Formats: sequence, structure tokens, C-alpha cells
Amino acid sequence: MQGNNPSNPPEPGSPAAGTSGQDAKNQRYWFHILAQNTPAARNLHAAKLVDKAWQQGDRVCVLCENQQQAQELDDLLWNFTPDAFIPHSIATDPGTPCSDPVGILLYPPTAADWDTVIILSSTLPEQADQYRRLALVAQNDPAVLNQARGHYKQLRKLGIEARVHDMRKR
Repeated sequence: MQGNNPSNPPEPGSPAAGTSGQDAKNQRYWFHILAQNTPAARNLHAAKLVDKAWQQGDRVCVLCENQQQAQELDDLLWNFTPDAFIPHSIATDPGTPCSDPVGILLYPPTAADWDTVIILSSTLPEQADQYRRLALVAQNDPAVLNQARGHYKQLRKLGIEARVHDMRKR
């Protein structure tokens, strides 16, 4: 994810950028609020985040709300880019860990197993402050935005000030 190449500068908050402590931790937590209001837009944005993190060498998981959402994301990742393959699988049982570089999970991820965790579920995992990187994606829907506000408040209680990327303002 980081690079010493001037054309590939380190990500803000990364160790290569020289940020440390709580500031570095806050740089690893993001909220993406989409202008669109559909679950399909949310899944597409999550797939883009998966692709980017995976291309940078991360093990990535997406925490889904239910089997239908997991299947929709699975279908999307199989067809995401015509010239590339994102190795992934759906994991439904915490007793059988996902061994693929990308996991679509129906149970809370263990912090030590993943570099990047993308949350699409209505509940924020208890270990949320332990993840290396966390992205929450919300479409512009009142119920989903209300869940996102709750997640944001939970993170603040854990001492994390997540960065917000509000795409509704563009």
C-alpha cells in the first residue's frame, strides 16, 4: 500500500507517511456515503474498494448483512473486471475460516485475519477498533444512513474519528 516512489506517494496515515499514534489510527477508518440510493450502488462501490485494496496486496473481507447480499457481491466480483480475476469466496461459518485473499463474510471478521475490512452490515463488529483498515459504505437511503450514523458514534466511543467521504456533495 505504501511506496517510496514519488509517483506513488504513501497513503496519508500510513507508516511511510510518518504519521503515528491516534492520528495514524484515525486515518485507517473511512465512511463512504454514496450519492446513489440503491443497494446495487453500494455493492459496486464495495467491489471497487475490494479491487483497490486487493491490488495493493491486502487480504480483504466484506461483512455482509445476509446471504442474498453476499451472493450479489459474489456475482459482482466474478464479473467486476473482464481482464482480471479477484480470488474470493463466501464464508458462512467462523469455524471454517476463509483462505482466499478476499472473503465475503456472514460473521464478524477476526482482526488478525484481514488487512482491510469493508462493512455493509447493519452491525459494527465488536473488534472494529482492532482492524488495520476499516471502510463503511452507505448508500443515500435514510435507513442505511441512520445505521451509518450509529456506526460513526460507536467508533467515536472507541476513540476513533473516521474520515468521511461524502459523495453526495459532488
